[in-house]
Amino acid sequence: MSNTIAELSEQEKIRRNSLQAMRDLGIDPYPANEFPVNAFTDEIRENFRDDQEPPRQVSIAGRIMSRRIMGKASFMELQDSHGRIQVYVSRDAICPGEDKTLYNTVFKKLLDIGDFIGIKGYVFRTQTGEITVHAEELTVLAKSLRPLPIVKMKDGVAYDAFEDPELRYRRRCLDLVVNKGVKEIFVKRSRIIAAMRRFFDEAGFMEVETPILQGIAGGASARPFITHHNSLDIDMYMRIATELYLKRLIVGGFDGVYEIGKNFRNEGMDRTHNPEFTCMELYAAYKDYNWMMRFTEKLLEHICLTVNGSTEVKVGDNVISFKAPFRRVPMIEAIRENTGVDITGMDEEELRSTARSLGVEVDDTMGKGKLIDEIFGETSEGKYIQPTFITDYPIEMSPLTKRHRDNPELTERFELMVNGKELANAYSELNDPIDQYQRFLDQMHLAEKGDDEAMIIDHDFVRALEYGMPPTSGIGIGIDRLVMLLTGQTAIQEVLFFPTMRPQKAAKNAADANAAEGEEESKKD
Repeated sequence: MSNTIAELSEQEKIRRNSLQAMRDLGIDPYPANEFPVNAFTDEIRENFRDDQEPPRQVSIAGRIMSRRIMGKASFMELQDSHGRIQVYVSRDAICPGEDKTLYNTVFKKLLDIGDFIGIKGYVFRTQTGEITVHAEELTVLAKSLRPLPIVKMKDGVAYDAFEDPELRYRRRCLDLVVNKGVKEIFVKRSRIIAAMRRFFDEAGFMEVETPILQGIAGGASARPFITHHNSLDIDMYMRIATELYLKRLIVGGFDGVYEIGKNFRNEGMDRTHNPEFTCMELYAAYKDYNWMMRFTEKLLEHICLTVNGSTEVKVGDNVISFKAPFRRVPMIEAIRENTGVDITGMDEEELRSTARSLGVEVDDTMGKGKLIDEIFGETSEGKYIQPTFITDYPIEMSPLTKRHRDNPELTERFELMVNGKELANAYSELNDPIDQYQRFLDQMHLAEKGDDEAMIIDHDFVRALEYGMPPTSGIGIGIDRLVMLLTGQTAIQEVLFFPTMRPQKAAKNAADANAAEGEEESKKD
């Protein structure tokens, strides 16, 4: 038990007394046997016919969400995984014999909002026109020992909702139960990932799995989480990217692989960043970044149509169209487009001075790549609302990317910007092992200057490239941000079941206070 009896609220004490009273009556409040569900609330409403004879028999189960006790007959609202439906409970229907204990004592006095019950009965329409299940059998399935937050409504509008983000994210189970629309976000998340998988599978790609615990944190510029392997007595890293392992599989002879999984970066948290996040990475042999742009457009257009039935989504005040093709803008041109400054050919000191003149905070640990990245991020990134490929990044920013075929100072890389944020990052992959090793050395020099996000040399990956990797294009897509876009959310916490949270402060238990107050109000009703 998480609480001693002395710490329980009055409502919790009442519920535990009700629990014991059920047991004293010989009713198991947590039965082990199966309850035969054969219908769900949404499907019952959709298929109801007033002229159906005999009335349809159903067996449903879910939580009690409200009750109106009216003597020998009562109404309650039952919520299952598909929605809510009204249930009519008559004393004589569920207690056909002399013993009326199930109704008079259990239903009226011992059951509470939040309890799970099973109902068998038939479907009818009340005189007020509401589709309702007439209960003929009632089975207690699970007793709720804590009161739920009660969302109070007036004229169809919630005026006392369970909406504090801190409580909602920490107690997601309650959020899913009482807040309409939250579950739908996560259902859509599942459909987005399923649509992505089908698109890749039909295109001939194979889904694979690579290590989460890695000896070297490679494949991206980020600070890793460090852990310790006791048996081997070595430090290991939670992966920051899947890239270097997936490219080993291309070396090994696979033409197309992808992985959808968790990455971990030991960095800040805000409305668009969580230290644990889901990413998709895909690698295609014999392709380049131009092919990957076309492939990405088709992928996102397909997902939008499959999940939303349209290529347009509304995010805040913006209507975003994922109809292909997307605009393509070279990075240096994007900076010039938004600042009027041409950074072509600038050295490190010139870039640092330019950044400061543009009001961009920089420091002496930043090399050319980091400086350009900061300038673009602060002055330009947020301007690209409609899907836009920002292409041809300076070589200092892209240690794993092939040099541009027309300009060796640039690389064949793009990032897809949508609603002012990066959604995808892709390259023509660097497959020259000598060039790759030198790029890693350059990263080590940045680390010596104090850049704690610089990459570590992965000698095993370089050795794999020395065996030969065909021309390859790869892409990473942030699943959480994609879900945010396609569900119209502006905070990453809204699309993660259990986002990382700061340690909880000792404070008034607002959720339980809301619940207790709501339960008292429901009794008055």
